[in-house]
Amino acid sequence: MFTGIITEVGSVARANHNANGLELTIRSRYSDLELGESIAVDGACLSVQKLSDGTFEAHVIRTSLDRTRFADYVPGQRVNLERALRLGDRLGGHLVQGHVDGLGRVETVTDRDDARVLNIRVPSSVGRTSVPQGSITVDGVSLTVNAKLEPDLIQISLIPFTLQHTTLGERRAGDRVHLEADTIGKYVEALWENRVNGQR
Repeated sequence: MFTGIITEVGSVARANHNANGLELTIRSRYSDLELGESIAVDGACLSVQKLSDGTFEAHVIRTSLDRTRFADYVPGQRVNLERALRLGDRLGGHLVQGHVDGLGRVETVTDRDDARVLNIRVPSSVGRTSVPQGSITVDGVSLTVNAKLEPDLIQISLIPFTLQHTTLGERRAGDRVHLEADTIGKYVEALWENRVNGQR
């Protein structure tokens, strides 16, 4: 479980593709990682399988490659990182599972006063659970849905702190982003669908 509060911006050291998926090596300033630890990389929960000086390696399975943009990652690319939530930690963002529900595409980027506004086209499954002033995770960052312009088009606003301490300031029109819909919204939708379909 995560909160969507980024604690480190790392970078890709190596991205080695093989028959079993992708071995992704990330450079970070984390100094006390442990084998088996869960880390959200751009919002996707990965397990640390190897540790070296200043880097950790995680395996990305085929199903994860199908629903993320990890297959396109290249050395030097910056990534948002968050370690798993511990009991007693402050929940500064919202409940985030580290499961990428789909890929969004940035349609427009506009600077307004002290914020940067992004309009993002989202999959229908994400659009159905997105509500104004509700929560959404974009590349691992906990954000508020500023507006819902169309059923599958949401708007988010990025404050200066977010622009400075995450990779979202690098996003441009046409870029793809990892999305995780609000966990509570997903459960409510599933319960409603079961009720409509006559399931108990």
